[in-house]
Amino acid sequence: MKNNVNDSLISLADKNSIQKEYEKCSEARHLVVNEIKEQIDNILTALDSNPVVNCRIKNFPSYFNKYIRSLRDGVKNPVITDLLGIRIICPFIEDLAATEDLIKINFNVVERDVKGHYSFKEFGYESTHLLITIPKAIINKHGYPGTKTIEIQIRTILQDAWAEVEHELVYKVEFSPFDEPMKRKLAAVNASLSLADIIFQEIRSYQRNYSKQIGKRRESFFQKIEESIDDLLFMEDHNLNSNLKDNTARANTSIKDEYDNDFNIIDNSNIDDLLVNALSAHNQNRFNDAISQYTKILDMKKPTITDYLKSGEDSRSDDMIRAIIYKHRGMAYFACSQYNDAISDFTSSLELDSQSYKAAYYRGVVHSVIKQYSRAIDDYTLSLSLNPYQPFCLFRRGQAYYHMGDYPQGLSDCENSLSLEPNNKSAVKFKKILHEKLRMF
Repeated sequence: MKNNVNDSLISLADKNSIQKEYEKCSEARHLVVNEIKEQIDNILTALDSNPVVNCRIKNFPSYFNKYIRSLRDGVKNPVITDLLGIRIICPFIEDLAATEDLIKINFNVVERDVKGHYSFKEFGYESTHLLITIPKAIINKHGYPGTKTIEIQIRTILQDAWAEVEHELVYKVEFSPFDEPMKRKLAAVNASLSLADIIFQEIRSYQRNYSKQIGKRRESFFQKIEESIDDLLFMEDHNLNSNLKDNTARANTSIKDEYDNDFNIIDNSNIDDLLVNALSAHNQNRFNDAISQYTKILDMKKPTITDYLKSGEDSRSDDMIRAIIYKHRGMAYFACSQYNDAISDFTSSLELDSQSYKAAYYRGVVHSVIKQYSRAIDDYTLSLSLNPYQPFCLFRRGQAYYHMGDYPQGLSDCENSLSLEPNNKSAVKFKKILHEKLRMF
C-alpha cells in the first residue's frame, strides 16, 4: 500500500515537470554556490586555524526523493531549503563557535539547528546547521538558483568523519533485534571520536597557553640582556658595579625554604601544569616561584617525567626534556640575577643536549654580564658553530671582543650581525663606536 501511495504522489507531482524546473536553474545554481563558498573562504581567514570549506548541490534524485517525502508528510508545495549546501570542517572544537559567529556577522541566518542525536540510528552525529538567505546581489549577478537559501553545516574533522561513515553503516541498513553487539560497537566508536575531539582541543589550548607564556618569557629575558650588557656601551653613567653587588647579595637568599609551603597544593600536578605555572610566574616577575616549580619538575623521579612527557620514546627524549627545563630555570635564575646558578643550569642543559645553541648563547650572555668576556666569547662561538645565523649572538660576541680591546674582531662580528639584521639600531650604534675606537690607533 505504501508503494501505491508513492506512485500516486509521483503522478501528482509530475516528475518530468519538476525535473525540467530543476534543470532550468542548473547554471545559476553552480555559480551561486561557488561564489558563496569563495566568500566564506575569505571570511574564515580571520581564524588562526584553517577550516576546509566544501560546497555541494543536491542532485535531482536526492532532491526529488526529499520532495516526495515532504508530500507524503502532508506538506503542500514543498520547498527544499538545502538544495545548495556548504560544509565547513574545522580542526578543533573551539573553531565551531568562532566559525558560526563569523557566518552570523556576514550573512542573514534564518534558521539554526544543532544536530546531536544519540539514538542507535544516529550514533552521536553532531553538526551545527545554519540556513542563510542568498544575498540579493549574488542572485542579481548569476540568476535565480531555484532556492532562496543555502544550508551551512559546521563540524569538526572527526564529526565529519563520523557523519560520512555512519551514513554508509547506519542509514543504508535496517537494524534487526539481533544487532545489539553491533550497536554497542558503534556507540563505542562514537564515544572514542568524541573523546578524541575533546583531547585534541585540550592539547591545542595547552599549546596556545604555553606559546604565549614562552613569548612573554623571551621578551623579558631579552630586555634583561639589553639592560645588563648594552648599558656598558651606551650609558654615560655606569651603575652596573653597584647593581652587581646588590644582585650578588640577593643570590644568597634561600629559595626552597621560603617557597615550599606555597606549592604543596600542586604536588600532584602533572608536568604540563607545573611548566605552564612556572612560565606564568616567570612572566609576572615572580622568579623565585618559577624556579621553585622548575626545580620540582627536575626533582621528580625519572620514570615520572617519562610517564608524562616521553610518550613511549627512548631515553634520549627524557634527556631532551630535562635539557629544556634546565634552560627555562637558567633563564629564571638570570632574570633574578642569580648568575652562577644560571650558568650551572645552562651548562646542565648543554650536557644533556649538545646541540642546544640557545643554551650556549644564554650562558655566554651571563658570562658577559659578570664580565668574564673570554668565557663569553667561547660560549658565543660554540653557539654560532651550532647555528651560524644568529645576528644577536654575533652582536654580543662583538661586544665581548670590544671589552677585551679586540676592536677589529668586534667590528667584524658587528658587520656580520648587521648583514643578517640591518635594522638593529643597537648594532648600528655599536659600529659607530668601533669606528671611533679604531681611528684612535
